Amino acid sequence: MAITLEKVTKRYAGTTIVDRVSLEVQTAELFVLLGASGSGKSTILRLISGLLPPDEGAIRLGGRDVTMLPPQKRDVGFVFQNYSIFRHMTVAQNIEFGLRIRGVPASERAVRREELLDLVGLGGLGSRYWSQLSGGQLQRVALARALAYRPAVLLLDEPFGALDVKIRAQLRQNLKQIQKTLGVTTILVTHDQEEGFELGQRIGVIERGRLLEVGAPEDLYAHPRSLFAATFLGAGTILVGRCRGERVELGPLTLPIPPDVPHDEGDRVRVLFRPEQVSLSADPPPPSAAVLGRGELLEESFSGSFRRVRLRLPALPGTRQLSPALPYGENALLIEAAVPADGRPIPAQAWVALENWHILRQPTPRLLVADSGDASDPALAIARPFVEALDGVATVVGIASGSSGQDELREALGRRAREAGLDTASVRARAGDPAEQLALEQSEAPYDFLLLGDTEPALRSGKRRAAGLAEELAEGVATPILLARGAAQLPRKILICTAVGEPGKADVRAGGWLARRLGATVTLLHVSLEGRTPTPLVRAHLDRGIETLRELEVKGRATVRQAEDAIEGILAELETEAHDLVVVGGPVRGSRAPFLRGGGDSVTRQVLRRCPCSVLVVPEGSW
Repeated sequence: MAITLEKVTKRYAGTTIVDRVSLEVQTAELFVLLGASGSGKSTILRLISGLLPPDEGAIRLGGRDVTMLPPQKRDVGFVFQNYSIFRHMTVAQNIEFGLRIRGVPASERAVRREELLDLVGLGGLGSRYWSQLSGGQLQRVALARALAYRPAVLLLDEPFGALDVKIRAQLRQNLKQIQKTLGVTTILVTHDQEEGFELGQRIGVIERGRLLEVGAPEDLYAHPRSLFAATFLGAGTILVGRCRGERVELGPLTLPIPPDVPHDEGDRVRVLFRPEQVSLSADPPPPSAAVLGRGELLEESFSGSFRRVRLRLPALPGTRQLSPALPYGENALLIEAAVPADGRPIPAQAWVALENWHILRQPTPRLLVADSGDASDPALAIARPFVEALDGVATVVGIASGSSGQDELREALGRRAREAGLDTASVRARAGDPAEQLALEQSEAPYDFLLLGDTEPALRSGKRRAAGLAEELAEGVATPILLARGAAQLPRKILICTAVGEPGKADVRAGGWLARRLGATVTLLHVSLEGRTPTPLVRAHLDRGIETLRELEVKGRATVRQAEDAIEGILAELETEAHDLVVVGGPVRGSRAPFLRGGGDSVTRQVLRRCPCSVLVVPEGSW
């Protein structure tokens, strides 16, 4: 029985857990949904089984629409991670339970029970209770019970997650054989890539409720299309170079770009290579080899048939490392390789060459543009140059006070988007409180920036300025907020306000990324208390920040200014030298020094209120 999902969506408390998922699983296929914890994969199983109703979309089993049918009418078997075994029943009684409530005669139940006990390897154990079984045996009981009434569809929710490695390997083989023998259409969800590769005829990679890619395990591993799939499905290194004449430049090394992943001249190009695609040698490789350089051996670890090796290579001109993420301020390359465990020892200095690689498709930045639909709102005019410079896509959203005004607002937004030159932008109209609705919208899709135009009239009744809305949003949203002020032009000089610590590093990364895409220069500013000499830690933080900018190919300088509090130091720097954009972290949470709290109010709020130029707020954890 085939399983079909059509734009299925599920929300909890306003948060989208499953986001417009469309999928088709073929009859008798063993399909694996692979994703991190909290990605929505288990929720998809509950939607298919009928344990949860979808908010949008349709679910079909064997061509029959079951979207609104209860679980007992769907012909679906479900195996949970925690077994869900009735402890007061024997193994036999657990397996027969579904048959008994369906009114199947005792003689038929007994025959089916013995068939399943033999099938799952529990023959002769029908009289045992829960306490007399191992974890692997309990999972076999759960599987047999789900199969008892011969369901057309079998759903397995991380069925081996609580078991040890050896038992998991045995049960995976058992499950594969059972599924093949019965020919039951099966979906298994897991966060374990090894499990997914071993079991899945096809794999669907899911992130934050969105189905990113679907394909055979070998294809997804060797030729992923998205950055998430590339880094989630196995180890590997991703370097970013630039397109020159249909090739990517990684320092002196150039590699061909396949026609199916076209890049324009000068575009940034992401190159993925797996550890087993890296070759190491004590002697220089031949001229025809794709040589990255000569590296220093940092560490190696034994992992059975392979040894994992980590090397540091000198930085390559015009190249930066995207994954694994480099330590803050590191300007070298850190390359992972896998070599046979029984091979020759790795020299302390080894030449590193690529035997194979994969070019990822171009990422597309996504901007969420909040617009009131009023002629005086500058958001769309300001958004257009950003969209063009970032080569991104825009979604225009407006907030109506009530549902009755949504259609009219949607028409106005569409007309204004076309007039602003954003003909390809999608348009959405929501109703309710602007801050709440914008927070919901940004949580439902992977936007890179939320853009607000700072002018009257504001997005809510009461004529509240966009700066006030940005303050409210900055308290909770995960997407960087760009409050754009002034004419519709791109920032050329960016001031990044940074402090020692992880949030300060995120501000540098986000501001540097934007500066690189816009061709802007950067000043790193650290404000310290008046009369207090900056510590060596502050200097080291700024030096590493400059190295991070240099790796992004951004021109930057660092400065330290002393002031009574942070906002006065920032304003004084803006008076000394004009900047188009100020980058600041999100509001400080938890106990921090009163200086950073800005005298009872967050520095973020004061920057949004008092800075005359545009402001980018980078929430903690967003970069």
